[in-house]
Amino acid sequence: MSEEQTFEQMLDASFRTIHTGEVVEGSVIDVKPEEAILNINYKSDGVLTRQEYSNDNNLDLTTKLHVGDKMEVKVIKVNDSEGQVVLSYKRLALERGNKRIEDAYNNHEVLKAAVTQVLSGGICVVVEGVRVFIPASLVSDTYEKDLNKYLGQEIEFVITEYNPKRRRYIGDRKQLLLERKEEMQKELFDRLTVGDVVEGTVKNITDFGAFVDLGGADGLLHI
Repeated sequence: MSEEQTFEQMLDASFRTIHTGEVVEGSVIDVKPEEAILNINYKSDGVLTRQEYSNDNNLDLTTKLHVGDKMEVKVIKVNDSEGQVVLSYKRLALERGNKRIEDAYNNHEVLKAAVTQVLSGGICVVVEGVRVFIPASLVSDTYEKDLNKYLGQEIEFVITEYNPKRRRYIGDRKQLLLERKEEMQKELFDRLTVGDVVEGTVKNITDFGAFVDLGGADGLLHI
């Protein structure tokens, strides 16, 4: 055994071993618009391509990553044709996002996120990289003719359907509004007595009078 071989073996032994599917922390040592190189404390550097960072094929990685940045990534190939380790950020983010949605679904947790897209049949929000669809019928407790007013607005909702195999995640905002309205109504009736002077907002005017929102229930102000 030559001294050179002994040195190579000693060098290899000084580095950790990694496996496909493992999550590792890396430090960015070079960034180009289409890929970044990370030091992952392994005998070979890791390469993170634009396609494995984001679904945006036009993204310039130099606007997102900088030399010295530390980040967690997932190993998807230990040794490519150039001897590098292939890494993915978006797959790790998707897995963690799926877990976040799953936990919220199981625990009936109220989530909060901004509306990123308005479609003909509803709106979309993104929770940790996972797109959640809220059908138009579940956006509000009243009929909404134009959903565009929600674009960019942060809303609360619960997950009512979780199906990662089909990438189907359904949210419900209406349920929360109805629950809160019921609570407000109970509080209102508990404190109201005949003869009280109350303040409300006129919601609708008809031939026989006006409906006034008292904060939890509507009152009829007869003509």
